[in-house]
Amino acid sequence: MGYKTVWIHSDATMTPPFAARALAWIERAGNRLPHPATLFLYCALSVMFLSQLAEFAGWQITKTVTGVDGVKRQVDVAAVGLMDSDGLWWVLSNMVDSFMSFPPLGLVLVAMIGIGIAERSGLVAAVMHVAAARTPERFLTPMVFFLGIMSSLTLDAGYVVLPPLAAALYMATGRSPVVGIAVSFAAVAAGFSANLFITALDPLLAGFSQAGAQLLDEAYVVSATANWWFMIVSTVLLTFVGWWVTARFVEPRLSIAAGGNAQSKSTNTETDGAENMRRGLKVALVAVVIALALIVALIIVPGAPLHGTGKRFDRWIEAIVPLILLLFAVPGLAYGFAARTLKSEKDVARLMSETMASLGPYIVLAFFAAQFIAFFKQSNLGEMLAIVGGQWLAQAEFAPWLLIAAFVIVVMTGNLFIGSASAKFAFFAPVFVPMFMQVGISPELTQAAYRIGDSVTNVITPLNPYMVIVLAFLQRYIPHAGIGTLAALMLPYVIVFAVVWISLLLLWMATGIPLGPAGPLWYPVN
Repeated sequence: MGYKTVWIHSDATMTPPFAARALAWIERAGNRLPHPATLFLYCALSVMFLSQLAEFAGWQITKTVTGVDGVKRQVDVAAVGLMDSDGLWWVLSNMVDSFMSFPPLGLVLVAMIGIGIAERSGLVAAVMHVAAARTPERFLTPMVFFLGIMSSLTLDAGYVVLPPLAAALYMATGRSPVVGIAVSFAAVAAGFSANLFITALDPLLAGFSQAGAQLLDEAYVVSATANWWFMIVSTVLLTFVGWWVTARFVEPRLSIAAGGNAQSKSTNTETDGAENMRRGLKVALVAVVIALALIVALIIVPGAPLHGTGKRFDRWIEAIVPLILLLFAVPGLAYGFAARTLKSEKDVARLMSETMASLGPYIVLAFFAAQFIAFFKQSNLGEMLAIVGGQWLAQAEFAPWLLIAAFVIVVMTGNLFIGSASAKFAFFAPVFVPMFMQVGISPELTQAAYRIGDSVTNVITPLNPYMVIVLAFLQRYIPHAGIGTLAALMLPYVIVFAVVWISLLLLWMATGIPLGPAGPLWYPVN
């Protein structure tokens, strides 16, 4: 059986000269950047140096601060140098505390324990496989797209699991496997921020947003659920938009010539592995329904632990990260023991250890990002830059919709050079969140705009570490495919997603509907 994939309108390996040069320049420029952890170290050292210069120059401004008691007062803010004796003492004596108090750190580690169990027990891959395999051919594209978007529940698992599966499914139905790769990659990467559920990304970004907001409002808290409703609508919308882009632009450019018989979507041979998977999925379904029922009862029954209002939000919102842990760990464990991928509690401990080990690069990044943010805060530079910028924006009287749209474009551009979502927002949040707060834009709205810009260009940035993996899948069917081939394949998704997703956010702003539970659109400036 042999397959040959060709482009209808042009050779698969060719891209327009200007586009090829632009992509090559982006790849070279991005590859010259240091590792994100090293970049944060350089930035932290730069803050120390600039803060000392600002202190010598006597830079000082006046700001209006909302205290923890809700009272507004005028406060003079002066630059604090971090390279004199007192500054260096502060840096050294607070280094551990700065790391331990880094807002996203604990939230991500706790949530990933449950998510890691679900992923490494095989539950996530089984759900993807069954859902895709049982989908009618005419609905294959929207189903793969939906699964790809939802795969962000496990952070990066979708990059590895879904493209080869989608390619096989498309080939089995006589359609180009390259379309399957394109659809799955676009969904997993360009739709990364969207989901029907709270993912590990939500508390991660909320932590950065909160740290930025507290530069201006000491009592401000950003909930992990702040963008939930907007992301639910985004998931549905992007599924249909991705379906349309595929049918309108991507699939018509491809044709497939097949020799031999196409693969069947099912076989008569039942393996032990397939039987174990089915049994595991049934038990996992029962387990997650029971877990959800118990959690709902704890929320709605008067006097229950999650009923009522907590210190800042409803109690269940304040406990959302532990609830994420439970809602992934319970069905993950049920699947693992039923499907025999787990044999004892030692296997469970091993899965959690492997999950924590996989987060090693993030923990290293978090250490240096924490120092950068702490230096920025202690030196007052971030706060002063944000205030000056916010005052300039207020005087310029730019419309909020224009600021938000421009910010999305800035993030899209930044994503071509800094691939990590957390790394970019660690740079953007301390400046843009308090700056926009001064013109009435909430940290939650700034965060939603960031998520759009961070997602849509994931499929064309050479700094996406999984682009090489997807390119390897693509080269199975287009042997001479390169980064330009993959980028050309993905550009229709980037352009249409950017237009549609920005438009959705601007429309949402016009309606005045909160972005999610505890997710206001506006920040009171008076």
